[in-house]
Amino acid sequence: MRYQHVCLESLAYTLPEEVVASSQIEERLTSLYERLHLPAGRLELMTGIRERRLWPPGTLPSTMSIASGERLLQSSGIDRSEIGALIHASVCRDHLEPATACRVHHALGLPQQCMIYDVSNACLGILNGIVQAANTIELGQIRAGLVVGSEGSRGLLETTIAELNRNTALSRNDIKLAVASLTIGSASCAVLVTHRSISKAKHRVVAAVARAHTEHHDLCHSGADEAGGSTSPLMTTDSERLMAEGIATGVATFRDFLAETGWTREGLQRTFCHQVGSTHRKLMLESLGLQLENDYATLEWLGNTGSAALPTTMAIGVEQGFVHPGQKVGMLGIGSGINSVMVGVEW
Repeated sequence: MRYQHVCLESLAYTLPEEVVASSQIEERLTSLYERLHLPAGRLELMTGIRERRLWPPGTLPSTMSIASGERLLQSSGIDRSEIGALIHASVCRDHLEPATACRVHHALGLPQQCMIYDVSNACLGILNGIVQAANTIELGQIRAGLVVGSEGSRGLLETTIAELNRNTALSRNDIKLAVASLTIGSASCAVLVTHRSISKAKHRVVAAVARAHTEHHDLCHSGADEAGGSTSPLMTTDSERLMAEGIATGVATFRDFLAETGWTREGLQRTFCHQVGSTHRKLMLESLGLQLENDYATLEWLGNTGSAALPTTMAIGVEQGFVHPGQKVGMLGIGSGINSVMVGVEW
């Protein structure tokens, strides 16, 4: 997918105030750690995640998506009457129906002619939304698309801790399937994609690629569809196989990415990847032949915030001056399923 008329206009994010350290989680798992003779500090050592953040109990995803969307619209300078599509693209949603995008659309005061819907694809939802908005703009159907999403981790974290403490039959191998659930954090972000004719920033979207290696769809899964902010989900993840197969998928997608953009590895000056853990990040960048110093990370203090991870990290990196005009930027996403979406932007 190549683009001539699409710009990544602006990004915005919202983070929770409550901080939960990995050491605090381990304190709540004292009985498990003692029974299995696990050393303190193991969670941070294994993942590189020192802390993560949580929304207040009962927070609806739409509430935070509204906050991020409003922040973006206020700062971008693009009139909200230009928004022709609103996509709510996180794993977390308010309800099974109507679409969470409905409440966000109403609160942001977007046009009635605006096309609205939800998209969900694990950690790739927001990237999928960006590509869908870009495609619609390139076709000339709309002039601007707003993609929002908010992930809440409290329910998964609390349920996982409770289950690990309750089930005294769990072995060291058993708890490996739950480690990924202890790394999840909360965050919200918004991304504005526009036609270049109305763009003020002129960050041009060059191309996007996608791959689906769905033979690995069973490596990470939660329970039945449980929408809303007060759910009690459980998730099992074969982290070792998911990392290995995810990296292999990423390598294949990155080859497509270089071919579609016409870029070289050496010419890709900045990258933002999905935030899983320090080992995954290091191995992924090494496998892609990319330099660690050219990649921006937030996993140490935000954890894995699902579909919000990559765009939130990018928003923070841009805010911190990590990206400079004229640089080629890669948004390199990988999600369970296993799926991969990569987007190239000339800043």
